[in-house]
Amino acid sequence: MADLTTFDFALRLAVGVGCGALIGIERQWRARMAGLRTNALVAAGATLFVLYSEAVGDAGSPTRVASYVVSGIGFLGGGVILRDGASVRGLNTAATLWCSAAVGVLAASSHLELALIGTGAVLAVHLALRPAGRLIDRVPQHDPDTEGVRATVHLVCDRSEDAHIRALLLQSMASSGLTPTGLRVRREDDDTTELRAVVAVGGDPARALEQLIARLSLEPGIHDLHWHLDPTATEDERDAVA
Repeated sequence: MADLTTFDFALRLAVGVGCGALIGIERQWRARMAGLRTNALVAAGATLFVLYSEAVGDAGSPTRVASYVVSGIGFLGGGVILRDGASVRGLNTAATLWCSAAVGVLAASSHLELALIGTGAVLAVHLALRPAGRLIDRVPQHDPDTEGVRATVHLVCDRSEDAHIRALLLQSMASSGLTPTGLRVRREDDDTTELRAVVAVGGDPARALEQLIARLSLEPGIHDLHWHLDPTATEDERDAVA
């Protein structure tokens, strides 16, 4: 029989759940998919698995169970990662679940002070590094592969189809490796809509743009469709959607 007492079991579990809940409060406050209860449950599960391994009295079992917990959290974290168009959402949430499991393992291994330090570190990353990340995002980026290489995609479509065509245009640009920097929409008097998109092109611009044109040309509602390189495009052409 192991030396783990009921008090030690309850104390370690309480610390593990509490650390997970502290991390979850910040996620709940940010209205993320995995909030208070999810992070608390992840920490509780990791703590319980390691506590069980200690309860059975196998000296090497806690380490093996901890490695299995890491693998299991990988599957759970994959469930909160979503693809949203050309971007990916949920990476921070998945990483936070991984950290909640880690503090649970620390708490179950009787390293309560280390679990609290780990919890503080996770909260500091979310609270302190978030403003720093936003400041970095505001710094203008200059990519030598795309700087100075701009193109304008021009099309005319039926006004009844402009919402569908606009969404398809943005989706096709993302799949072709084009970075949209501006989109202008103008509705004409003859029940048609003119769309003009300015894109940054990297690599072979002709190949990427021809792929885009080939995809859009299959749509029956489009009357005119062409593109041209415009290396002199400026910020003034980055108009919002009308």
